[in-house]
This record gives sequence, C-alpha cells and structure tokens, in this order.
Amino acid sequence: MTENGAESLLDRTLRNLRHGWRDIARATPGFGTGAPRPDLPDDDADDIRRQMRECLEAKGGEVSARARAAALGETYLGLNRTGRKRFLRILARDFDADDEAVEAAAHALAEAGDDEGARRAAVATLRDALEPPRTRLLTQFNALPEGVKFLVDLRAELRNFAGDDADLRALERDLKELLTSWFDVGFLDLQRITWDSSAALLEKLIAYEAVHAIESWDDLKNRLGPDRRCFAFFHNRMPDEPIIFVEVALVDKISTNIQQLLDTDGPVIDAESARAAIFYSISNAQRGLAGISFGNFLIKRVVDELAAEFSSVRSFATLSPIPGFMDWLRGEAAENFDGVLDRSDRDAVGKAGQDIATADALTGLLALGSWYQEEPLAKALKRPMTRACARYLLTAKQRDGRARDRVANFHLSNGARVEALNWLADTSARGMAQSAGMMVNYLYRLDRIESNHEAYRGKAEIAAAPALRSLAKE
Repeated sequence: MTENGAESLLDRTLRNLRHGWRDIARATPGFGTGAPRPDLPDDDADDIRRQMRECLEAKGGEVSARARAAALGETYLGLNRTGRKRFLRILARDFDADDEAVEAAAHALAEAGDDEGARRAAVATLRDALEPPRTRLLTQFNALPEGVKFLVDLRAELRNFAGDDADLRALERDLKELLTSWFDVGFLDLQRITWDSSAALLEKLIAYEAVHAIESWDDLKNRLGPDRRCFAFFHNRMPDEPIIFVEVALVDKISTNIQQLLDTDGPVIDAESARAAIFYSISNAQRGLAGISFGNFLIKRVVDELAAEFSSVRSFATLSPIPGFMDWLRGEAAENFDGVLDRSDRDAVGKAGQDIATADALTGLLALGSWYQEEPLAKALKRPMTRACARYLLTAKQRDGRARDRVANFHLSNGARVEALNWLADTSARGMAQSAGMMVNYLYRLDRIESNHEAYRGKAEIAAAPALRSLAKE
C-alpha cells in the first residue's frame, strides 16, 4: 500500500476515535461543550489549561473523570499540527514537576539523618514531588476506549515535534517511560495472522509493512499462503493493532534472493517437508513505541513456535537488508580507495568497459542503479563489493564496539551469526540504493543462540561463518 493509503487508514482511525470520545464527553452535562480554533491561538490557551487542571483535580466519580479525559482528547484531535504542538507545550511546561516542592523534599531527606521513619517519609514525599502532574494526566487516557493507542500515537507526534525543544523532549521521555511499563513483553500476546484474519487487520498489515512493501492484495495473500507464516505481538488494550510482526517463508533451503521469495507466481511447497524457515521481514507497526524493544523476544518466540509445528525444519535464518552499507562505502572509498578496489579489481572493471580511478567514479556508477544489468560489469564488481560488505558487517563498529549496521546489531543481539552474503539479492530501487543489491543471511542455531547473545552483548564479539571471515580478510 502507498504512503497515502497508510495516511487514509490513520485519518479514518482518528476520525472514529474523535467521534467516540465526543459521545463519551457529551454524555455527561458540562463537558465537551466548546472547542478551540484549530491552531490554538493564545486566547484559547487558557481554556486548555483549565481543562487540564480539571482533569488533575479529579472531582466527581469515574464517569466524570472519563468525560473530562475524553473532552481533552477530543480537543487535541480537533487541532491542526500547529495547534497540537502548542497543546503539548502547555502540557510540558505548565504541568511539569514543581521545582520548589522537589527542592524542599530533597532538603527534608538530607535533614532526616539516621531517623528511619523520617527518611522513609521524606523519600515518599520526594518520589511524589518528582512525578510531574502531566504523567498523571496522561495516565487518565488509559481508561478510555482506544486510549492506549492514542498515547502511542501521541508519542509518535511528540518525537516529530520535539527537535531542540527541551520541554517537549522531557514530555516525550515521560511518555516513553509510561509506555515501557505498560508494554512489557510479559503483557504481550503472540498471535498468528492468516488470510482469514479480519479485513481491518489485513489492511493494517499492508499499511505497516516497513521492509518490503506489499504491492497488492494478491501479494499479501501470497505472504499468508500455506508455505508462509506471519506472527505478531498484540497488547490487550490494543487488540486490533499489531505491535510488531514478522513474516516467514517455509522453504527447501536458505533463500538468497528476495524477488524470487516474494514472487506471487513462484511454486508453493509442502510446508510439512520444509527444511528451512526464512525470516524475511520484521516491521515495527507503532512509531510511538520506537525505542522499546520487542523484536528480540518476537524472534525467539516464533522460532519456538515453528520448531514445535515443523519437525522437518532444521535451519532458522533471515534474508535481511544491509541498510547502512552504501553510506559506509562512500566514506571508506574516500579514505582508502585502494582498500575497496585494488589494482586487479580496477583492471577487471576496466575490461568490462568502465574506467574507475576515483572514489567518486565508483560511488557515482553504483548510484546509477542499472550497472548490475551489464553482466561483465556486475561480474567484475562482485568480488570487491562482497569483500567490502563483509568488512562492513564484521569490522564497522559503533562507539560501544557493536556492529554499525542497525539490522546486523539487532540480529547479533538476538544470538544469530552472520552466515552468508547474497550478491544481487535485492535489485529493487531501495535495495540497490542502500546495499548495491546485496542481502545477508543471519543464522539462528538453536544450540548457539544464548552463547552468541552473551558473547555479543558482553564482549561485542560477532559470530560469523568462517567463509565470511575469510572474505573480510582478503
């Protein structure tokens, strides 16, 4: 589905949510009776502050509390981008922790000395003072239908708005902490998604796919066929919204080409005789949950599910993109061109009709995206490019010593090993732009997952197949 399709799905969801909350707010006399202008000018801001204070004062019972929260949420959803940013600034600045109360509580703790009772009381007072009122206000949305989803989407907007605004960044951190506690993996439910799942859920699967775009309903049906599996984590307060999902192909051997794997006209194998399970797409469906880790738990759970269902499956591997390779290569070639293309490489490329004597010439050629269609040139570039990519995966590091490539870091953290590079495995425009068409298999060996995980997380040691290590050293 196109980006516009995803937006229309979001717009429809927000419209339904706003109407639902309007009904809750207006079912109680005195609530939801006015609306600010969409851009929330200054002379409307006081009404927003009043609404927020009323939510925090919590007068009346649960019905009144729900009505106040619904009215405030309806107000936010009715604002445009400018108005929402102003709304969030009010929430961030006017409803932060009271500095004087925090200082007084800290002073009382310091003065408590060895008096255990006084220390405990001072600690409790300090803890209460440190909790911003805005956190208590945000928590009230939890009681509303789709309230948790609203907060997830609210954080996504905050991440877009925050920039260099310290107040908005602090509000975003508060909301992240709140969501992290609610979305602990122990609260998530693993479910299989099939072609018989609801049309609404299937539409979201199309919209949320982030690795290999789902081009049509036929494409989706193929991905949910008898030799495929799709699993997702769900939260009980967002039962119709996948948190993260993974797509798996059951195949005869480890796959090396994504276009072949996704070919809707390709052969369908008997899943019961499959020898390998290929994880070819993992998508985080909720932008508002960015930075909260679910993928590592999802992979391990799905491996367990597949191992239990298919006794014939012996290999669990990925067919993964290498999103950071070309960015790294441009810098590497500029710094040490001879290390990327040695003399024999340049001679081979020259015989294929290209004179590549500088880093700019190499990266300019690769940027064209059509070079791979010239067989002699593609053949000449295969050795140096796969060698460079092996070096990138095994030696390019972040400051903490872990793999620079974000997908590599994810799978290595989960206990996989870098198994094999696949030349021209993804010749889509995206694949050519980010990795010169290369993809990589990460292998999950059930008997080595834990030891690989510990070695990588503890010592930044990368597990890799011997052939790949040899390639990187050429």
